[in-house]
Amino acid sequence: MMQHYLEMKKQYPDCLLLYRIGDFYEMFFEDAKTASRELELTLTGKDCGLPERAPMCGVPFHAVEPYIAKLVKRGYKCAIAEQMEDPKLAKGLVKRAVIRVVTPGTLMGENDIEASRNNYLMSIFAIDSSFGIAVSDVSTGDFLVTDVGTRRALLDEISRFEPAEIIGNNALFMSGIDLDALREKIGVSISQRENDDFAEDACRDILKEHFKVADLAGLGLSDFPNGTIAAGAALRYIYETQKNHAEHITTLRVYTAGEYMMLDTSSRRNLELTETLREKQKKGTLLWVLDRTKTAMGGRLLRTLVEQPLISREQIIARQDAVDELNMNYISREELTEYLSAIYDLERLVGRISCRTANPRDLVALGKSLDMLEPIREQLKAFTSPLLKKTAGEIDPLEDIRKLIADAIADDPPVMLREGGIIREGYSKEADELRHAKTDGKTWLAELENSEREKTGIRNLKIKYNKVFGYYFEVTNSFREQVPDYFIRKQTLVNAERYTTAELQATEEKILGSADKLNSLEFALFGEVRDKTAAEAARIQKSARAIAVLDVLISFSSVAARYGYVKPSINDKGVIRIKNGRHPVVERMMKDHMFVANDTLLDNGKNRFAIITGPNMAGKSTYMRQTALITLMAQIGSFVPADEADIGICDRIFTRVGASDDLASGQSTFMVEMTEVANILRNATKNSLIILDEIGRGTSTLDGMAIAWAVVEYVSSARTLGAKTLFATHYHELTELEGSIPGVMNYSIAVREQGDEIIFLRKIVRGSADKSYGIQVAKLAGVPEAVIRRAKEILEGLSDADITERAKELADGASQNRRKIEKPDDVDRGQLSFSDTVDTEAILKEIMALNVNQMSPLEALNELDRLQMRLKNRWQEKM
Repeated sequence: MMQHYLEMKKQYPDCLLLYRIGDFYEMFFEDAKTASRELELTLTGKDCGLPERAPMCGVPFHAVEPYIAKLVKRGYKCAIAEQMEDPKLAKGLVKRAVIRVVTPGTLMGENDIEASRNNYLMSIFAIDSSFGIAVSDVSTGDFLVTDVGTRRALLDEISRFEPAEIIGNNALFMSGIDLDALREKIGVSISQRENDDFAEDACRDILKEHFKVADLAGLGLSDFPNGTIAAGAALRYIYETQKNHAEHITTLRVYTAGEYMMLDTSSRRNLELTETLREKQKKGTLLWVLDRTKTAMGGRLLRTLVEQPLISREQIIARQDAVDELNMNYISREELTEYLSAIYDLERLVGRISCRTANPRDLVALGKSLDMLEPIREQLKAFTSPLLKKTAGEIDPLEDIRKLIADAIADDPPVMLREGGIIREGYSKEADELRHAKTDGKTWLAELENSEREKTGIRNLKIKYNKVFGYYFEVTNSFREQVPDYFIRKQTLVNAERYTTAELQATEEKILGSADKLNSLEFALFGEVRDKTAAEAARIQKSARAIAVLDVLISFSSVAARYGYVKPSINDKGVIRIKNGRHPVVERMMKDHMFVANDTLLDNGKNRFAIITGPNMAGKSTYMRQTALITLMAQIGSFVPADEADIGICDRIFTRVGASDDLASGQSTFMVEMTEVANILRNATKNSLIILDEIGRGTSTLDGMAIAWAVVEYVSSARTLGAKTLFATHYHELTELEGSIPGVMNYSIAVREQGDEIIFLRKIVRGSADKSYGIQVAKLAGVPEAVIRRAKEILEGLSDADITERAKELADGASQNRRKIEKPDDVDRGQLSFSDTVDTEAILKEIMALNVNQMSPLEALNELDRLQMRLKNRWQEKM
């Protein structure tokens, strides 16, 4: 046996091998040491012909799944070696084989993966600077394919799907992507596969065979050559790990970035769509607010919709109309909610059924869920909106499968497959006969016990049973002398003796024989029912998807009704007009729910770019995020938190909010900021919505203001970008750009001063703030009074500096500066030059006019730095 174990281990060197021996899965040698450490199991030993005992540990076979899940979630792969025959009937060594390999991306157990999110396996084929991507959730049968052309686009897809496992070809590991950083950041398992697994012809062949098509064009893969290879490699990997052909993967969907609003990694993180920035939890996110789904399928679909907003006005309006009709039919909506609450996870149930890992209770759960489909379809017949009518038409009641399960499977079957009690009485005549023999056996034993008690005169004679000795007569020592000669001793106890007789042995054989036969027959019948159900996987999945859509629409409706959301108008003119908009998450997190609503107006004309000033903590970031979230909510078809809203479709939402280091990859706060800004400037379009908060604050004041100024000119200009933008800043000098650059408007957060104290009014008003109130905010934060007093003294000394005057000078020449901006398709687009505003004679006159005796040292240094920079610019222009 140990030789066989070692031979099998050689075939799965990267896995922990769980080797079935009797009622346990055992592990040996290094696998045992690893498992004992990770699972906190006792490490024992086994003689195996070596000088020392082999380290060994094990887990019960009937409770193995939680142990496997724990190991896999810690990054290990587990190969499950099962006994393939009954040990009682085996001749020599019991036959064993690996029946599946469990990896992070192929977990299937009901309690192993989070119900409300997908567990994705991602296959990546890298070639040159392009990448093919295939994403599959083995537990549900989802299978998606695309091609991307850049490393950043690949990273955005990884961020969007957050796969549990990535497999890739050799080129991926030489592409320059920091895979170790990915492992750390999202906890993904990444493994390198042989290039043979990504061979083009083999990948195309396996896809044709699996989806039963003669040409891959029928699957829509003609324009996705790299994705095709990634998909074939993914399917091969699934076959190898599941040890079957994954019949529940019935469809393949190709997609492109242009189908949905693009949200890069930074924007998803900054907007806290599905997890919070700090705690990495669902509460406090947009998903948390919107999720009132009742089914696991609906919960997963909602997460997908939040991360993939629509850009098709027709599709958005179709969802809105469905939500609107549900709002108008409260009673029907509540009845549908009750039906949905009784539906189990159809997608994952059919996944386990197709992979032959489902137990009898899984089939019962499926049957109970199917009971709800016909009532739901009947209820939907009263609705008229196109999407709800389409959803009703896609719900197949699956009456044949429902009836099969109801007829065949007992109401409360055991989890284990070989314990009997699975098949309902009346389904199989043979099973019923064996079951009656088992039941009649109790009567036979009772009659035999009474008969022998009368013959022998042993008043307390009893027939008992255990798994070791089977059935036996038990006689206490006080009646030992009355035991007849035909009693055959089986076991001696301290106070009693155990016997058998020829008649008892015959009865035992009849009873136990029927029980064993019944258990074997029930196992076979269950397998037949499971296989018939698996054959209808595509029908079940179609109904499951329809139920998920209905669940999400009802969730949108319930949230809208509960929180007072309104149906937004959707326009294709690029106008975002929101009246009394509210931040959906902050509003829910506030205990008193007294959120201060604000208006927003952005368009492609004179209201294109809003510069927002005001103190920290006053609500600038909340206001900007709220605009982004309302826009996003509208484009997923949800109603929005506002009194009125008219939303122009955005192709992308970009956010650059807050400061954070990425020290692990050697990037400072400022470097991270500039990297994100560069991504925005190079990828945004005039149809994008951009949220920028505190650009340039990570470096010196003059450098930072110059960068912020240049960004404002570049983004606001219709010649270079012209995107709708909310731009929060503490550089009040930038407010001079209103009137100098078309489309730039000033807004501020209103505050009320009471002496040295300030009250945040949280209201956005036209115009700019006259100061940042930084010292007042520091006081609110609890900075010691001595520091506050000294800060005020320093501020008074700095107030005469002429940075503001310099800003006015730059603003006067802003229209000329904009013509200096490089075109969008240039390599270094976005760089600005201010040298045309500098005049050497003017600089000399300024120097002569300076009164250095009245300047503080800091003022003098700032003035020198400013003048030096102007002279350098002038010199470079002449050169």
